[in-house]
Amino acid sequence: MRRILMLMALGLSLPALGADANVPLLSVTPGAGGQVIGVPGASLPWLLLFPFLPALLLAFTAFTRIAVVLFLLRQGLGSHTAPPNLVLMGLAVLLTIFVMSPALKVIDAEAYQPYLAGSLSFNEAAEKASSPLKDFMLRQTRAEDLDLFIGDDKTIDPRQVDTVPLAALAPAFLTSELKTAFQIGFMVVLPFLVIDLVVAAVLTALGMIMLPPQLVSLPLKLLLFVTVDGWYLLVGSLLGSF
Repeated sequence: MRRILMLMALGLSLPALGADANVPLLSVTPGAGGQVIGVPGASLPWLLLFPFLPALLLAFTAFTRIAVVLFLLRQGLGSHTAPPNLVLMGLAVLLTIFVMSPALKVIDAEAYQPYLAGSLSFNEAAEKASSPLKDFMLRQTRAEDLDLFIGDDKTIDPRQVDTVPLAALAPAFLTSELKTAFQIGFMVVLPFLVIDLVVAAVLTALGMIMLPPQLVSLPLKLLLFVTVDGWYLLVGSLLGSF
């Protein structure tokens, strides 16, 4: 992930290097004898895009599915603060790196290292780096979602990665990932919903309507989750879904 970020960041900087320096966007004039430092105006679109680069990269990986399922799990448990956001995000990032490790190894061997050695230009390295990512994304994308974005373009063959443009593959992949994440999340949340209904019915039958059902159902849901070794099953199911 770090190496992909470096390649993408370098790609964003190349147009800025080739921009017209005579049209400054921002210039800083230091004290006497200093050199005037300027930022080309043509680099403005790349400067605006740069803060969104991590979000775009995460949209091209397994992070979306994993993160959505983990947060739906916490919602199903009824615990809004445990595990905290930092823990869930860390687990999602680690699982994403594990899932994407085959593609990252190919990118490192065929694109990043040759680019550092100078045997590949940036455009060639970027093309080689995009191929493993597109292959992973295409395998996880549903045909109907891809058809939604490619339309009637006969030049695109979904069975060949090279013919599928990233502009169509990326939103189709993200749409498929969200659908898969909600399907998995439904299966995860359903047992907890049954516990909530049973606890609410029992408390109502006992006349304890002033007692919040969450106070009783939360320990039961935690007990169920720990008894069935829920983290092992959930992580195993997430990894197996790829």
